[in-house]
Amino acid sequence: MAGKVFFSVSMSLDGFMAPEAVPVEDVFSPEGQNDPRVQRWMMKWSELQAWAFPQRFFRENLKLGEGGEEGLDNDIARATHERTGASVMGKRLFDAGELAWPEEAPFHTPVFVVTHTRREPWERPGGTIFHFVNDGIEAALDRAREAAGDRDVRIAGGAETILEYLNAGLIDEFSIALSPVLFGSGIRLFEGVDAGRVALVPIRAEPTQWATHLTYAVRER
Repeated sequence: MAGKVFFSVSMSLDGFMAPEAVPVEDVFSPEGQNDPRVQRWMMKWSELQAWAFPQRFFRENLKLGEGGEEGLDNDIARATHERTGASVMGKRLFDAGELAWPEEAPFHTPVFVVTHTRREPWERPGGTIFHFVNDGIEAALDRAREAAGDRDVRIAGGAETILEYLNAGLIDEFSIALSPVLFGSGIRLFEGVDAGRVALVPIRAEPTQWATHLTYAVRER
């Protein structure tokens, strides 16, 4: 039996899933660390992800050493990873991750990158293989489903890619970690959503000290 297609992201209280875009090379270059725009971006991103960074699973998965918090936030992070048999992402997210991820990328599954750029598969230690798909979101999803088997397919991002899948009726379920921060501006998760087509059914709400975890099933109106 095929698994679900889902996404799971952090979001600010005012609806942003990322700060204002800055050039990827600036964020991850030594020279960029003195740029006020980069410093603001890093501060906001750290606040948005503050629920995840201290967790034991986060530290394990990125090989940051022992320790870390345990509890509901940690359980949710671990369960999200364990249910995922393959991921799909857009080229912008991949470009950022290629600079930011450690040598052992944190997926440990096949990842399908929706792009117009032709490139051979890129294999990383630990089981992550990036495949580059040039013929659209549905082709990428078909390949991810096949790779995932009976596990779920995660649409990893970014916001534009998630929205494409949501508006195409290809998302079964999603979870949002609602962080207690306000951005005021940035990249909105649901900017341009086809609200006339997409209906939501609440599944659960799980508050913790760090975030409120909201899960919804997606139905067509």
